[in-house]
Amino acid sequence: MTTVPTPIPSRTQVVLEAIKHRILTGQLSPGRTLVETELAAQFGVSKTPVREALKTLAGTGLVVMSQYKGVTVRRVDAQMAREVYDVRLLLEPEAVRRTVRRKAALDAAREALGRADAATDAAERSLANREFHRALYLPCGNPLLGRMLDEVRDQAALVSAVAWAADPSWQREADEHRQILRLAADGDAEGAAQAVHAHIASFVRRAFPATDDPAPAEAEGGGHDQGL
Repeated sequence: MTTVPTPIPSRTQVVLEAIKHRILTGQLSPGRTLVETELAAQFGVSKTPVREALKTLAGTGLVVMSQYKGVTVRRVDAQMAREVYDVRLLLEPEAVRRTVRRKAALDAAREALGRADAATDAAERSLANREFHRALYLPCGNPLLGRMLDEVRDQAALVSAVAWAADPSWQREADEHRQILRLAADGDAEGAAQAVHAHIASFVRRAFPATDDPAPAEAEGGGHDQGL
């Protein structure tokens, strides 16, 4: 029996994932300037894969390209956080509602929850938490809805990484994840959707409290994530 060899990632993909990992784990902090020549030397590649990786990261909102300042890691402020999480609040509860109604398998979500509980560092826990959310919204039956949530995933992770550095509330979020999974496993689509909304809304209210205007999270529910 022959085995299919695993494709070797392109240099651009390797550089992309490495830079993304450094951003989402705080090794490259918001506002940090990213110099192509320095990154190329660190990764042992030419400037071309670095340039392509940075363009991709700009497209996902993790870095900002400026004619005058070059490339910098995107800064996180309350407005940016609320915009990103407002999109999640509009889309993710509905996606989870549909996943539960379709009786989709929850094995991937359980596995991600287990990895988050067993994680030994913030980066590993953040990745597992992100996979938990994705495992619940992706089987919603609407690929476009899943892709739309995927598009804000990295920006949401950047927001949560910054917030978690100030308030590492992972235990509370883990408890909320378990509640969401219990409701989904019980087939309670409405309950799971409301718990997801409360989970996300609570996080953005705590991490980026409103000053003059109410945060967009106030639409429904009440309840919260690192790697949210």
